[in-house]
Amino acid sequence: MGATILGPDGKARCRWCGTVPQFVPYHDKEWGFPVADDRRLFEKLCLEGFQSGLSWRTILIKRENFRAAFHGFDFERVARFTTGDVERLLEDAGIVRHRGKIEAVVNNARRAKELVKREGSLAAFIWRYEPDPGSLGEPQTVSTSAQSIALSKDLKKRGWQFVGPTTVYAFMQAMGLINDHADGCLIRAKVESVRKRFKRPGR
Repeated sequence: MGATILGPDGKARCRWCGTVPQFVPYHDKEWGFPVADDRRLFEKLCLEGFQSGLSWRTILIKRENFRAAFHGFDFERVARFTTGDVERLLEDAGIVRHRGKIEAVVNNARRAKELVKREGSLAAFIWRYEPDPGSLGEPQTVSTSAQSIALSKDLKKRGWQFVGPTTVYAFMQAMGLINDHADGCLIRAKVESVRKRFKRPGR
């Protein structure tokens, strides 16, 4: 089975985006394009944590509900959530009602505030872990890397939760720290072009 599949327009895309219709616009417009916005980076780390044990389709369909529940993943606001907010969210059928994952978002918001105070921005910290493209293997052939393991360890050391190496690797794929679009995918070259122009935070 090849790494690509023909999309609705007859053009080759990463095979994974052909499984459900919602994946095509996500694949074409978001996945792999580099992100330097702290709130978007925080959101994705949180959503990857919620995905643990579930499918990305489940999370993507509920993404707007998550954004509403967590104030657009503004970690300054989420950091002020109380146990009452957690209980309220456990009644919200629009999101994944998992106490540990909800509490992890609140905890991670507080850790994000601390990290920004020390490092200047979440983006500057995270982009330090961008791997050398030459060190990467074939696209979509691994689920962790030396850099995702290192970033996971660093985040855990700083008190973050639900940030294991596999979760962090998926985050790095999505946020453009690596271009993991398959060879032959029409979006791969677009992502590479954007990455070349992208100004790395903190550099």
